[in-house]
Amino acid sequence: MEEENFSPRDSLQVIQSMIDKTKAELSENSIYFLLWGWLVFTGCLLQYFLLVIIKTPYHFLAWLVIIPGILFSIFYSIKYKHERRVKTYISDSMSKLWTGMSISFMALCFILTNIGWQHAFPIYILFYATGTFISGGILQFKPLQLGGIICWVLAVASTFVNYQNQILFTAAAILVSYLVPGYLLKKKAYNK
Repeated sequence: MEEENFSPRDSLQVIQSMIDKTKAELSENSIYFLLWGWLVFTGCLLQYFLLVIIKTPYHFLAWLVIIPGILFSIFYSIKYKHERRVKTYISDSMSKLWTGMSISFMALCFILTNIGWQHAFPIYILFYATGTFISGGILQFKPLQLGGIICWVLAVASTFVNYQNQILFTAAAILVSYLVPGYLLKKKAYNK
């Protein structure tokens, strides 16, 4: 095989095509943003309802809604991994980012179990900000970056309200960082 010399413009076109392939892949798989967006959004609202309206000490049980999401995500990612033909550096980076974020979310659950949950939601919002902002930067997808920026503001602002209202701040963070960008990615997939 002959070695080809790429001009800087050719190199940029290759990089842009990799970004476009990853965007298409993410658009087709916006299911993760929508699935986790709706699960966490529902968990937030259900916990708020159980804590504030019902006044049960078992309000934390609202988070059992994520168990089906975990199972679905595992099975779907295994199935999708076998069907994927092209693996780009960008798609691999996204996979590593969100695997790392998922492990961090799980580790945070164990940490908070030992130190207390009173500051959990600002930290979770901070994680949402980081994951979506970096994803948006890698993919050059502004709605994810904007969602991340708004989450950083919400994370700081949520420290000025009580625990109950932090739950609502988290629901708002999920709305702007997962659900809105998820539907925009889904729309982008249908327009291709």
